[in-house]
Amino acid sequence: MQRYKFTVEYNGTPYVGWQRQNNGLAVQQCIEEAIYKFCQTKVSLYVAGRTDAGVHALGQVFHVNLPVDLRADKVRKALNYYLENQLVSIVDGEKVGEDFHARFSATKRHYMYRIINRPAKLAVEKNLAWHVPLKLDTDAMQEGAKHLLGTHDFSTFRASHCQANSPVRTLDKIEIVKDGPNIQIYVEALSFLHHQVRNIVGTLYAVGLGKWTPDDVKTALEAKDRCKGGQTAPPEGLYLTKVVYGNR
Repeated sequence: MQRYKFTVEYNGTPYVGWQRQNNGLAVQQCIEEAIYKFCQTKVSLYVAGRTDAGVHALGQVFHVNLPVDLRADKVRKALNYYLENQLVSIVDGEKVGEDFHARFSATKRHYMYRIINRPAKLAVEKNLAWHVPLKLDTDAMQEGAKHLLGTHDFSTFRASHCQANSPVRTLDKIEIVKDGPNIQIYVEALSFLHHQVRNIVGTLYAVGLGKWTPDDVKTALEAKDRCKGGQTAPPEGLYLTKVVYGNR
């Protein structure tokens, strides 16, 4: 068996998320079915990070063991052939050793959250960003975001059904970039709690509207209580953009 590492992008709109479920089509299922059509082998994929329904990826990573020893680009092309009718594309691939694990070998994960801040509804970008019609103060949002950098108990920003053993995480970066009506929130960490990014964005949204002050973010963080945080931002604005291995 040869282990392959693949980078995949997908539009999460029509899927129930990455992980196989009984209530609809998952990204994982699409790829596993493509692999079966390619080499008649049932496999399980190991992924860097599961994404929820409606969440997108530009740089998701998974590994899989296959009973073929071909160039990675040939396998990539074959899988994309069988994924032709899905909003899923394998964008890169390479052979790796048995010591590589898509989840456990990762050293950092990058997410981006997209907001389009304008009165008019979305047409082309529908389901690809969060439409916020009321004006947001991104300077205040960035000031509030500073309180979240570093190592903290992020219970306030953790989904109630999160299964992580500990709410403690280290947020290495949170940056808000505004370009006209387009607002991107970039976050980086080794790992994230379930809904952590979306709950952070929902809290900063309250700051941007002026309903919260930047210091209210610090108060919410220290409360360690999900009820003290802001709303959960919708999934369509969230993108897993990159998974880092080693120092790359």
